[in-house]
Amino acid sequence: MSAVAAIRADERMSPHERIELLCDEGTFEPVRSSVMSPKLGARARSGDGVVGGLGRVDGRPVAVYAQDAAYLGGSLGAAHADTIHRVMQLAQRARVPVVGFIESGGARMQEGTAALGGYGRIFRQNVLLTGVVPQISVIGGLSAGGGCYSPALTDFVVMTENAAMFLTGPGVVKDVMGEDVTAHELGGRKIHEKNGVTDLVAADDVGSAHMARSLLSYLPQHAGGRLPRILSVNPDFSDPGAAVPSDPRQVYDMRTALRGIVDGGSLMEIAPKWARSLVTAFARIDGRPVGVIANQPRYMGGVLDADSSQKGARFVETCDRYGIPLAVFVDTPGFMPGTRQEQAGVIRHGATLVRAFAQATVPRVTVVVRKAYGGAYITMNSKDLGADLAFAWPGAELGVMGAQPAVGVLHRRELAAAEDPVALRDELALAYAEEHLGAEVAAAAGFVDEVIEPQDTRRRLAWAFGAMDDRRALKEIA
Repeated sequence: MSAVAAIRADERMSPHERIELLCDEGTFEPVRSSVMSPKLGARARSGDGVVGGLGRVDGRPVAVYAQDAAYLGGSLGAAHADTIHRVMQLAQRARVPVVGFIESGGARMQEGTAALGGYGRIFRQNVLLTGVVPQISVIGGLSAGGGCYSPALTDFVVMTENAAMFLTGPGVVKDVMGEDVTAHELGGRKIHEKNGVTDLVAADDVGSAHMARSLLSYLPQHAGGRLPRILSVNPDFSDPGAAVPSDPRQVYDMRTALRGIVDGGSLMEIAPKWARSLVTAFARIDGRPVGVIANQPRYMGGVLDADSSQKGARFVETCDRYGIPLAVFVDTPGFMPGTRQEQAGVIRHGATLVRAFAQATVPRVTVVVRKAYGGAYITMNSKDLGADLAFAWPGAELGVMGAQPAVGVLHRRELAAAEDPVALRDELALAYAEEHLGAEVAAAAGFVDEVIEPQDTRRRLAWAFGAMDDRRALKEIA
């Protein structure tokens, strides 16, 4: 790490310093460093408030640009926009990721429509790069107007704790809407990490650059490229089943179980504070990058709802774009019922997650950890939806609904007439579970490929993804 890392977290770093933190030392080469805006006269400066070029991260090429908020608030004019656009074009031509450090007050007033046209070119290039090369936006300060749309068009958004982003600033909001809010109340990281606009939050510029580097370590250089593989690391502990209570009503943190499966220290959760009943994360298994999607019983029992369906669909689509295999861990009672969810469009959003899984072409392996009921069983990458392999742990239950509510429907009259309806319900529920819900029943019917012990999950996943990776390598050779 260079001397830049020693700069205090509360000081704004220059564009060069931010780029230096991201790139391997001495590898960055700028482009268009002498360009100036003809509209600004004596206020014009070389570079026009943005630094762009090519560097390397962990030895791999990357395109990068960084805006300078110390110059005219990082506002975007035509020349400024053309530098960003040029960097993105180079990324497309070279087939390398692009990372943007964004801090801008929006379109430059002095340049009017020319500035707006510059944003239009950038937005179009963002869209052209989608699914072609990875795009990462790092928000290190205040970004407004067009400075928000471009990040929203990229694959990942990282914010620092002191950053804020919004389409319309507090002053205009007060004038038009009568709302008196601060920048952070309007669009601070606490807002955007809960609404899904930002994927990761870092303490400061140093942390945000490290997060961008970590993200790149899970991603290929371009769509169809080989994933970066590193040496395998043992998981944090050997038995993930120890983290899962046998009582299906008892909550737990799915992330703890995952750390007993993936390579130690490799679980990088994406959007951890948005739709918290679903975990989306990058990790490694036997040194190979994988995308992890898992129900989170710690929040709302792991149910799927409108927000978690959107979150899951977006992550599945991103992994599919860049050839990242998916490991899906299921422990869900179903979809959240009620008028609020129906009004929120849970049907539409749930269907989006179904579509994302069904259309995905990357290797997909599902593990039913404890329960998978109803429409959520199908939606969470069931075998019939296209999972390459489906495993279940002993004691897991799969079916239309849990045993207790099922017998309440099937034996309603019998229960109503019973002297001890509670005892009868328990007896009937036990019999129903044994006949219809057990993992062994699902395996016998072919809906599950194998019932596996929790401590064998890592080995099975490593074998599955390794076999499919070898198959892909053979295709490339042919």
